[in-house]
Amino acid sequence: MVSLQLLMVFVGALAVVYALPGPDMAIVLQISASRGLRHGLSTAAGLAVARTLHVTLSALGVAALLRSAPWLYDGVRIVGAMYLAYIAIQIFRSPAFGLDTNNAASGAAYTLRSAFLKGMMSSLLNPKALLFCSVLLPQFIHPDAGAVWSQVVELGVVLVAMGAAVDTTLAFGATRISGWLRSHPRAQVVQRWTFSAALLAFALRLSFE
Repeated sequence: MVSLQLLMVFVGALAVVYALPGPDMAIVLQISASRGLRHGLSTAAGLAVARTLHVTLSALGVAALLRSAPWLYDGVRIVGAMYLAYIAIQIFRSPAFGLDTNNAASGAAYTLRSAFLKGMMSSLLNPKALLFCSVLLPQFIHPDAGAVWSQVVELGVVLVAMGAAVDTTLAFGATRISGWLRSHPRAQVVQRWTFSAALLAFALRLSFE
């Protein structure tokens, strides 16, 4: 079992990481503001699933494989950058959501699923997120503190829970301003341009790092 002192240091490290702007934050904010709280929470759920898989893959050694096979890392990195760019273009081309009310009921299930998949895939296709788990988790695992697998599970649960809490808070915050955005079309244009540019910047950074 991880000691309380070590666990608090781990929580502090995660708080710093989750506070930094990144593609996950941009996607949650954009979808929450444009589609509403349910879709924002669905995106957050997709990100939580992706982080769970990252922890699992790190424990299985997949992250080590990416480090030892540069061509595989580059392949995942390029695909991830292309996916972020694709989302950015979708956001840029989307209509003003204050006018997007047709077929809302019939498309709700698909849209929620789409939001979930966007959150999950944007994180899964970012190899840096997987490598982050593989670098961070071992720093807080000590074989003499008990079974290694139980420490991985404990730290992994904290990592996923904190991420979900941050994403949920962002979803609620973005939803609060969505009403104002609906009555200000020009603000929506600025919002779409801002998030599109941010995701394109993250895509470019991911493709060249």
